[in-house]
Amino acid sequence: MKRYWVILMMMLTILGQAPVSGRTLTHPPIPEESSAIEKVAIVVLKEDKDEREIRRMVERDPDLHIRHVYKHAINGFSVKGKQSDLESLLKKEAVSAVSPVNTYYVHFNDNIKLIGGINARGYYDKKNQRLTGKGVKVGVIDTGIDYNHPDLRKSYGGGHDLVDHDKDPMETKAAGGQGTLHGTHVAGIIAANGKIQGVAPEATIIAYRALGPGGSGTTEQVIAAIEQAIKDKVDVLNLSLGNNVNGPDLPISLALNKAVEKGITAVTSSGNSGPNVWTVGSPGTASKAISVGASTPTMKVPFLNIAGRKIRLDLLQGSKDWQFDRSCEIVDGGSGRKEELRNADGKIVLVERGELTFTDKAVNALEAGAKGVIIFNNTKGRFFGNLERGVTIPVAALSKEEGEELRTLAKEGSLFARTYIIEEKDILADFSSRGPVTSTWEIKPDVVAPGVAINSTIPGGYLPLQGTSMAAPHVAGACAILKQANPDWRPDQIKAALMNTAKPLINHEGKPYRTYEQGAGRIQLDKALKTGTIIIPASLQFGKFQEAERLHEHSSYVTIENVSDSNESYSFSLPYKEQGINWEMPMSFQLKPGEKKKVEIKMSVDPTMVKKKIHDGNLLLIAGAEKIRIPFLYVLEEPDYPRVMGFGLGKGDKENMYRYEVYLPGGAEEFGIAMFDSESLRFMGFLDWKRNVGKGQLQQEIPADKLPGPGLYLAKVFAKKAGKEDWIETYLFVKPDGRLEDPEPSGNNKGILNE
Repeated sequence: MKRYWVILMMMLTILGQAPVSGRTLTHPPIPEESSAIEKVAIVVLKEDKDEREIRRMVERDPDLHIRHVYKHAINGFSVKGKQSDLESLLKKEAVSAVSPVNTYYVHFNDNIKLIGGINARGYYDKKNQRLTGKGVKVGVIDTGIDYNHPDLRKSYGGGHDLVDHDKDPMETKAAGGQGTLHGTHVAGIIAANGKIQGVAPEATIIAYRALGPGGSGTTEQVIAAIEQAIKDKVDVLNLSLGNNVNGPDLPISLALNKAVEKGITAVTSSGNSGPNVWTVGSPGTASKAISVGASTPTMKVPFLNIAGRKIRLDLLQGSKDWQFDRSCEIVDGGSGRKEELRNADGKIVLVERGELTFTDKAVNALEAGAKGVIIFNNTKGRFFGNLERGVTIPVAALSKEEGEELRTLAKEGSLFARTYIIEEKDILADFSSRGPVTSTWEIKPDVVAPGVAINSTIPGGYLPLQGTSMAAPHVAGACAILKQANPDWRPDQIKAALMNTAKPLINHEGKPYRTYEQGAGRIQLDKALKTGTIIIPASLQFGKFQEAERLHEHSSYVTIENVSDSNESYSFSLPYKEQGINWEMPMSFQLKPGEKKKVEIKMSVDPTMVKKKIHDGNLLLIAGAEKIRIPFLYVLEEPDYPRVMGFGLGKGDKENMYRYEVYLPGGAEEFGIAMFDSESLRFMGFLDWKRNVGKGQLQQEIPADKLPGPGLYLAKVFAKKAGKEDWIETYLFVKPDGRLEDPEPSGNNKGILNE
């Protein structure tokens, strides 16, 4: 199996009916997995045990082999063995969970000014002392770092390579597309100190190379990196990585929570699978970490005006500005091949995504005399991309729907468009993953930060990139500044200061984003440094209400701490009145400097009068001159979360075997992988099928002889629960020799890598 998954989240309907008219799908007998198959799993223990006790517990089964014993990140160990032996571990009283090893991926200056009003004088604390992150250690778990980069030499403080098991965390320099630059880019946003300046330029970067060639790594490697960071006693830990699994119980999320308990402020990206809800991925689901979504810094966005209609263009990273002083004709350029661009001279070329790289399309158009290129998506929704090298004409992206409409107009007759520019900032990036978190119903992300067109260090130079990977290190750098200003602050205080002072963002329509889309909002570091009040927790979840309960009351508690130098008065404003919901807020009170008070907030709901499945908003605390918003959320009944997510398929650990992984947030009454002929949609059978599957990660090996004959197939991965069925679709190609070709990305989510 490849070391990376292609994550697919397309939720499409096959003609809205059964694949073959008049025919129902019959389920085969449940396949039995061979007990001889070996897997690697993370075993989580209920209580701390030393290595000797763990080995004594496992050595009774000679077919189980301990790989790593974790002492800090989690209470547990990783082990390799047969499926049947791994299952036997679950029967042991000391074992809390046995979870298959997952694969994690990297998520892929004006922006620094945006998060805190920084000017030439820099950041200052309440005592007017300059803040640069000096004395604060920031761990970066990523693809390594080019510590020879002139902008990072001063900041680099050593590290560890958890891929090659040494102390040299240098970025992968392999050729053939396996080289990496992500960790160097992330480190530069945090603490570059040279030609460009990071958020905390004098912080010390400790690099942990947990993701190897191609930018992928396993749960074992990432947890080992967290373990080492705890040993190294870093102050802040950044993880710009993740998968598409929206679950709070994966080992890496648990390990991050443990790191926070050890005093480390953990920051992680929420994922690049937006804009739909329920797309935030692990470890962005970790309850105690700061999960970060992506917003836009100040950008000049081009719009086309076609017969009075406005169409937004998204410039590719590396493109020159899109500026035309007169109307220009748009012509269809097919997929951007040279032979399809004969009519491109002096015009804007509209081409479809696919078959060629973005750069190849742009170069072909340039050579054909085109003035600009618009690439429209070949799957639903918008996309963001990068040019591999500079091209002297502008290149922009468009959604599939808009692109197909323009193509139709261009074919019907001459199509002319005029360009105008609108300046935008503080808009959520479309790709930024949204919450809530399944099972715990928590608000994630917690905050957002700039993650579009972020210029930073890479091996050998500089490059603008985008993704929540770029947003998270802005927050990690901000945490380093806050830690320098307040050395005794705990992680929850640092997290609360950023959330309590964040700026709620407004969408294109002038409406506020939902709390589970932006958390508390975009961070404002300057305000966080000056805040006189901290509220913990900084967001509230009131749980899940069942309709059968006529009236349900729920209480949440917050601790309000006066961190100013003077007495302060506090009072809550009553939330907006909504039918079926009543609130009981605390009475007004005062606190002396350093004093704190725990107060109760009561909420009662009559489910028969409330229609929405998800209800969210903000409570408002008046703290002297400050107005602090506290995001809250509750869900009614079984909300409309995806019943299946995070599907990946690749080669198994043994010859003639394939392995898939999938995450079932609430389990499934029925689960399967149905195969259809790609052209006729004729049902070809099940690759796998099961009933009554428990919630969480499911991993299964499939023998090659279960594959259908050679050809291209549509695979529908489905799960049913509580009367709702969801599915993911992907194409699988079986070669003439019977081998399965690794699937290509489909849909508008191509994993977490977003360079």
